[in-house]
Amino acid sequence: MTRAVYVAAAEAASNKGTIALGMVDLLSRQVGTVGVFRPVVRAGREDNLVNTVRSRFQLGSPYETYTGVTYDDVHADADRAAGDIVARYRALAGRCDAVVVVGTDYTDVGAPTEFEFNARLAADLGTPVLNVVSGRGRTVAEIAAAVELSSRQLAQHHAQELAVVVTRAAGEPVAIPHPTPVFTLPEDPSLRAPTVADLLDACDGRLFLGEREGLGREASALMVGAMSLPNILDRYTEGAAVIIPSDRAAALLPGLIAAHAAPGFPALSAVIMTGGADLPVPVDRLLHSMAVPLPVIVTEHDTFDTATRLSAVEGQFTPQAGGKIDTALRLFAEHVDGRLLLDRLAIAKTDVVTPLMFEYELLDRARARRRHIVLPEGEEPRVLRAADVLLRRGVARLTLLGDEARIRAQAAQLGLDLDEARVLSPFDGELRERFAHEYAAVRAHRGMTVELARDTVTDVSYFGTLMVHTGMADGMVSGAAHTTAHTIRPAFEILRLGLVSSVFFMCLADRVLVYGDCAVNPDPSAEQLADIAISSAGTAALFGVDPRIAMLSYSTGTSGAGADVDKVRAATGLIRELRPDLPVEGPIQYDAAVDPGVARTKMPDSQVAGRATVFVVPDLNTGNNLYKAVQRSAGAVAVGPVLQGLRKPVNDLSRGATVADIVTTVAITAAQVHDDAPDPGRADGALRAQAPVVR
Repeated sequence: MTRAVYVAAAEAASNKGTIALGMVDLLSRQVGTVGVFRPVVRAGREDNLVNTVRSRFQLGSPYETYTGVTYDDVHADADRAAGDIVARYRALAGRCDAVVVVGTDYTDVGAPTEFEFNARLAADLGTPVLNVVSGRGRTVAEIAAAVELSSRQLAQHHAQELAVVVTRAAGEPVAIPHPTPVFTLPEDPSLRAPTVADLLDACDGRLFLGEREGLGREASALMVGAMSLPNILDRYTEGAAVIIPSDRAAALLPGLIAAHAAPGFPALSAVIMTGGADLPVPVDRLLHSMAVPLPVIVTEHDTFDTATRLSAVEGQFTPQAGGKIDTALRLFAEHVDGRLLLDRLAIAKTDVVTPLMFEYELLDRARARRRHIVLPEGEEPRVLRAADVLLRRGVARLTLLGDEARIRAQAAQLGLDLDEARVLSPFDGELRERFAHEYAAVRAHRGMTVELARDTVTDVSYFGTLMVHTGMADGMVSGAAHTTAHTIRPAFEILRLGLVSSVFFMCLADRVLVYGDCAVNPDPSAEQLADIAISSAGTAALFGVDPRIAMLSYSTGTSGAGADVDKVRAATGLIRELRPDLPVEGPIQYDAAVDPGVARTKMPDSQVAGRATVFVVPDLNTGNNLYKAVQRSAGAVAVGPVLQGLRKPVNDLSRGATVADIVTTVAITAAQVHDDAPDPGRADGALRAQAPVVR
């Protein structure tokens, strides 16, 4: 049965989109397929919220799948439009486990009866209503009256109210007596601020200079630059979009671009040139020869018309507005009791685990503890973008390593908010001396001295690892701009407990499997294989995967012989001796481990065959080929490698890592941290205490 919720507001500018995004996010953690449905959309242009949800939550169907009728259809024949809406909704619901329906926007209908239209529609669709009430400019008594009125209207039209969300509130949460739960979301100015893309659309502009990624940054203010450059530089503020006439751009634009990049000046969000006039050829050639990160927009409208248009723009959710989306999701997660809503909707968590669900589970685990992670590559743009996402979503506390002035300036140029991040220099005198003594003590058996260590610890990987070692950070993530060896060598020297190994989480369409070791140990012995298997089982359990271990080989059971098979057979015996609580089978071929039909033929009495979740490969050659083959052939998402066998978590990135990869790896690292476990890579203290770890 498809579960659904109708997000409706009784007025415009209610921040309803935040609630809709939050509900899709919440449901995506619980069920396999979530859809969004807009009963009424504008004719002739695609709905921004629908496309934002499609992009953010990886919905694969065409745009039209998620929409009903147009406002013109409603005006022409409301009853017929309602029938068409119900038919299109049912077609979508038949393909989804849950659907979030988002009501009208008070832009085209514009009648006092619009909320009643949404109430009747919710009743026709059989969906309970999440009633959104704006608290902006209202007293608690006025909010209570608005809630009472809208709730009464829902009841009059036979729509069931699920809960009330008061948005754009000032001060403390609103406490009013009401038969359904009432949640309060505070006002966040960044949600109302337009993005540069919103401004570009409003003035019918085109991107003249700068990166398209910059269109997602928020414009916190508008300024008309109808004065000399020195006066503009004295007056513009952080995040402002400056409007200049194009016939004065040759005098103003180079200076504004320079100020945007210069330390000590506020960063702009954009420059909008009005009038559409061409720049002088030498100036145009100069600017196009430069790497200009600041979006520069050209519009044919004059300055007054442009300023009028832009001053009326309010922020919208678009696929490019990543920062706004992250802020909205964090706001919803912090102020709405998602578990209570799911219980009222009677939505139980499915056994299916999609890649998106696994990603959200990681973020939830990390956000619950907000661990402190150090990112040594603090001057790498991808790391800075990931840090912005992590901070907006409240996933972790962060320290970036590098030159603070350079990092802050670069973040401002990219339109990122890193105010909550700490920035440290690896050449900080006090810490350099402290870490030199720490490292010399740890490596004294290798002849390390304090004098030699003073140079070593200024390397960002060593500095970050020593922050983890001394408790200044809970974990470290690096490798976007450094080799694997450079990233993990300090961890091997300083944080190693025993055998260090790794796993990949392989996210298939409906489940998550764990592959180990595909990245660290080239040819492990039987004892090392047993250690890898026990560690991998602990890591699997830590991330919600019930461990059933398959010790892979080219032979199943007793059917084969040879040194390679014998090694796997010996490792399996060691696991059963050391950890009789862990389900394990080996040697076993991959098909017998994963396919119930093959398992019934080859190992009918095994509790692991056909349902294995942890796959341990006999050597690195096998493992590396296995995970890449599954990744590319089955379309699986490979998350990792995740290191095991360290006292505190350190994880390596691919040098081709995307921003999303960095976010996920930081979340994994944060989730690996345990207060009561000497080895986060082995799940928890209780798991390890049952038997000694093989060395």
